[in-house]
Amino acid sequence: YPAPSFHSLFSCTSALDSMLFKPFPLCDRNVQSILRDEIVNPLRKTGFVRAGSVMHLREQLTEKGQCSSFTNAEKDPEEFLNLIMHQILGIEPLLKLQSGGQREQDCYCYQIFMDKQEDLVVPDVQQLVERSFLSSDLKLVEIPSCFIIQMPRFGKEYKMFSKIIPSLELDITDLLLDSPRECCVCGDVATLECS
Repeated sequence: YPAPSFHSLFSCTSALDSMLFKPFPLCDRNVQSILRDEIVNPLRKTGFVRAGSVMHLREQLTEKGQCSSFTNAEKDPEEFLNLIMHQILGIEPLLKLQSGGQREQDCYCYQIFMDKQEDLVVPDVQQLVERSFLSSDLKLVEIPSCFIIQMPRFGKEYKMFSKIIPSLELDITDLLLDSPRECCVCGDVATLECS
């Protein structure tokens, strides 16, 4: 469902505002104006978005032939972001990831996948991102302009963690590919990396 996605993307940050105003080459101007005028502006002004505005956007996405079930089915946040950012607005991917020396992968958000870990009862976002990157052998190829993270979940009933503490800052130093790091023993620039 897009409403929580809008709230998390636009209510407290202006990092993605360029997609509301910039004339992208492939951009659908009608969808862009609905996002800006009917959803983001009211959200920032009143903290609320009318259901009719969200439905108007859904109808436009269905009309464009992007997805026939956009008006009557729940959508995964990643699917929604890919549709809006790539297919409708033509924005370049925000993240470049590399797994175990393989080729780069481009994406708009990172979904945390990990096995249940007993030592994490109430984790913070920093811990979840680091452990997820480590377990998937992932690295960021470059510092992202915007790092959208989707928290771990398993269906409507089961949640992996009852609570997750937000991290106000995210240290991605150890997540960057080929980034110089400090040796934890001597303090010099490290020559080897130990997981």
